[in-house]
Amino acid sequence: MAEEIVVLVHGLYLNGMDMGLLRRRLEHTGFNTLRFSYHSLQNTPLENALTLQAYVEKIQSPVIHYVCHSLGGLVIRQLFHNYPEQRPGRIVTLGTPHLISSAAQRLNQSAPGRMLLGKSIKQGLLGDAPPWRNTHELGVIAGTLRLGLGMFVPGIPRPNDGTIAVAETRLDGMTDHITLPVSHFGMLISYAVAGQTIHFLQHGRFQH
Repeated sequence: MAEEIVVLVHGLYLNGMDMGLLRRRLEHTGFNTLRFSYHSLQNTPLENALTLQAYVEKIQSPVIHYVCHSLGGLVIRQLFHNYPEQRPGRIVTLGTPHLISSAAQRLNQSAPGRMLLGKSIKQGLLGDAPPWRNTHELGVIAGTLRLGLGMFVPGIPRPNDGTIAVAETRLDGMTDHITLPVSHFGMLISYAVAGQTIHFLQHGRFQH
């Protein structure tokens, strides 16, 4: 295995194939990547973190970075809280609601909304994810292009990426934070997001 590995962790409703373009851009820069796929609706973020831990235990590289989209960042929060003895590496979260998600909060108020969220709502989207221990450098990218399904859910503070508000992406103990004019799902195909992700993995800071 390579000296450094980047593990990509997808978001709600997805399976990781959606991160394919970002993955290719990381590999073009020289990173070796792996895709972690999990059941975002059937399992809680904590349960998925347990599966992720078993997955990374099989990786032989001494350095493991993580790039996580949306709910994937909350899975990482659970991973590092329950398994704090992680190997060196940096983390980048893309559109992750580190604070309470107003969209999820609104959906959680109705039975159909709760069905849409499944078990993803537990210990994360409602602001009850475990605190960040600040043991690793963590960079947060937030979007400001209001375009997405979240546009039909009232009450999301502006600016937002169409699903998650910029204010909801902030996390106590994060190393750096940057906003880019991209939507929630547009982050996965954005050249600028890929560039900033690569810069943080290489330097521990975004290029402001």
